[in-house]
Amino acid sequence: MIRLGFAGFRHGHIFSLYSAAAEHSGVEIAGAWEDFEEVKGFAADKYKVNFTHETYASMIEDPSIDAIAIGNYFGARGQMAIDALRAGKHVTSDKPLCTSITQLNEIERLSREKNLKVGLMLDLRHNKNIVAAQKLVLDGEIGDVSCIYFGGQHPLNYGTRPNWYFEDGKHGGTINDIAIHGVDLVRFITGFGVQKVEGARCWNGFATEEKDFKDSAQFMATLENGAGLIADVSYALPDSFGFNMPCYWMFQFWGTEGMITFTVASNGVTLYKNGDNEPKILAGLETKVHYLDDFLSDIKENTDLNTREMLRSSRETLNIQAAADMNA
Repeated sequence: MIRLGFAGFRHGHIFSLYSAAAEHSGVEIAGAWEDFEEVKGFAADKYKVNFTHETYASMIEDPSIDAIAIGNYFGARGQMAIDALRAGKHVTSDKPLCTSITQLNEIERLSREKNLKVGLMLDLRHNKNIVAAQKLVLDGEIGDVSCIYFGGQHPLNYGTRPNWYFEDGKHGGTINDIAIHGVDLVRFITGFGVQKVEGARCWNGFATEEKDFKDSAQFMATLENGAGLIADVSYALPDSFGFNMPCYWMFQFWGTEGMITFTVASNGVTLYKNGDNEPKILAGLETKVHYLDDFLSDIKENTDLNTREMLRSSRETLNIQAAADMNA
């Protein structure tokens, strides 16, 4: 049984982890902390969160807690993860884990030195179409992968999105915010990570009320096998449609023997195989595994498989964000 303490509820994603932990037979929720009273009240009223610690320091020093789940604003997460690891706690977090390479280096060093595990809420890894796409690519159905595109555009939802998104030092960049899902999935599906960032740009295109917020983001990269990757992760979706658009998390993989295309919500993966005259739609592959299971397995089995993957995805994404920041 892992005793998990929740630290920070400033982003709504953390509530999905809280709910998953409450239902998991291998987890006991051992405490919660939040210092923003409005969020604290919301979490207590809607999700029945029982706040047990007055300070974050008291939580990470609590010997009855094994691991810390972090859901604070992005700019605070890196130091919180470092402090928790220094205190001997495993760490799992909403993405992004941190907002600088310096912080990530220290997180990686402490994790290795203290044999502590690091998890991330990269839930799309277990999407049925992602799992099916991985099998198709690794089975060689499209040959050698050469070209990849993904679109991870989101609605901005200005006015309902947390205000801290637009406060200096609290967000850390749209690429680091959104693209980590796509970057992680490209490596998960193909086995190849980002070798070189060819170009990246962030700019203000939609947030007319927040001219300093760079809500638009695109980049180009080369993978370890020489394949090219192009991506757009802008806050560009019309707010009135929310996430209900066919282009939401769209992926296209072109190989020497064909191509596949799908979204996380589509009815399977469409395969256009060279030599065929009609496309084939292959059903997604259901999996009961959850990102929380990945984190717990890493701890229980004393491996670093999940930790290495989460840290690598964070590093690749931070490098792309850094390239965009240099072009600002």
